[in-house]
Amino acid sequence: MVRVKQALSALGAEDTVTVFDSKVPTAAAAAAALGCDVAAVTNSLVFDLEGAPLLILASGAARVDVGKVAAQLDAGRIRRASPEFVLEHTGQEVGGVAPVGHPEKIKTLLDESLAAHPVLWAGAGDHHSMFSITYEQLLRITAAKEMPVR
Repeated sequence: MVRVKQALSALGAEDTVTVFDSKVPTAAAAAAALGCDVAAVTNSLVFDLEGAPLLILASGAARVDVGKVAAQLDAGRIRRASPEFVLEHTGQEVGGVAPVGHPEKIKTLLDESLAAHPVLWAGAGDHHSMFSITYEQLLRITAAKEMPVR
């Protein structure tokens, strides 16, 4: 969470990190704790794109269609990354990955359907914290490519 707070500050975004007493490792758990629509929860999903990490910021109500994403990127096979791969490239564990605060920049895609929500919630680097942000701010701080991912 500390690295995410530092990254938010360095990127000119407000520190809106909220810490919960219980874990919020899934979009459903986060939505329940926040009292928001699960579709407004931004899952930070790490995939393995031919050995390189690919971060897809997807709505908690969406299932990513990796075939569709691969076709749009004109890329090879995209596979779900192992927990070890995720930790190596993000410094964060599966279920707590944030859109920012990684050791190195990761190629990032942003699910266009998230634009429908005035406030989004994203993981803050661990299983107990989330931060709020607008779609436009998330797009700016991640330098993501907007794309339909489902």
